[in-house]
Amino acid sequence: MKVIIAEYAGFCFGVERALKKAESALQTVSPKNVYTLGPLIHNPQVIKRLEQRGASIIDDIEEISSGTLIIRSHGVDPKIIQKAQSRGLKVVDATCPYVKRVQKQAKSLLNEGFQVVIVGEKNHPEVQGILGAIDGQGVVALSPNDLLGLSFDKVGVVAQTTQSEETFKACVDYLADTSREIRVYSTICQATEQRQKAAIELAKKVDVMIIIGGKQSGNTRRLHQLCLEVIPRAYHIERPDELEAAWFKPTDLVGVTAGASTPDWVIEGVVERMSEMEKQDLQVDVPANEEAAKEEAASTEENQEAMMQSLEQSELKRGEVLTAKVVSID
Repeated sequence: MKVIIAEYAGFCFGVERALKKAESALQTVSPKNVYTLGPLIHNPQVIKRLEQRGASIIDDIEEISSGTLIIRSHGVDPKIIQKAQSRGLKVVDATCPYVKRVQKQAKSLLNEGFQVVIVGEKNHPEVQGILGAIDGQGVVALSPNDLLGLSFDKVGVVAQTTQSEETFKACVDYLADTSREIRVYSTICQATEQRQKAAIELAKKVDVMIIIGGKQSGNTRRLHQLCLEVIPRAYHIERPDELEAAWFKPTDLVGVTAGASTPDWVIEGVVERMSEMEKQDLQVDVPANEEAAKEEAASTEENQEAMMQSLEQSELKRGEVLTAKVVSID
């Protein structure tokens, strides 16, 4: 197999910034007093590492009375930050600046008398934060179907920063036809656009696409959906050990992309696992019994931790056909 990594894949600016803020907080205060309000980013491996260093995830600021509170990259209702500060918590705001901008633009639209429409996933933390910034006075739509029967005199449109251009345009076009006045803020971040376009272009050239990222990651799920529209053999995984031999043929050209919350060491781990599978003639060992399965799981976790350390400083070659160096992932 040959592997090509998409030109744009993995960590975006906002996620990298959030992690740096979290790392700094863990280094400057007692780790036992560092909390994140919800998962900092949508990547279970990264979250696990932060927890191993001492950070704790809470769902409500009422759960703590002191310490350092890190606001997730997706942002929150600004009133939550104000409440945390009033309770004496030290707040580290790791909200992506692009998300902050959407919150401000939505608030500005509301103040100018526009009905705010947010194109995005209603239950996504970012969208919930935008809604909070306008006191819940917004309509959330993921397609024109969500807007059927609604008509507005003045409507202002923003988007979840990781939405697809196609979805955003479809909603804007519908609102333009049903409203007297429309103001549109194109708030999909450039990194999202680049990642999606690169994934689509790569999917057109390969036999198989592997999309890496957290199962809760909206932008990774969208990458998977976009790739499936181009190529039926497109698979969404979180970890290297989720790869299945049945997905590949020895002559395949494999494309790899990853969501905004996926670090390079996870991407390289997947590439190395594919190399190892090819070396083993695409055979995957199946544990003979439950005890063997437990031993294999423990071994896999240890090897993944070792791989993180060995790959963390490496630089991925994006957009090139890779001949990966095989490391032990038995």
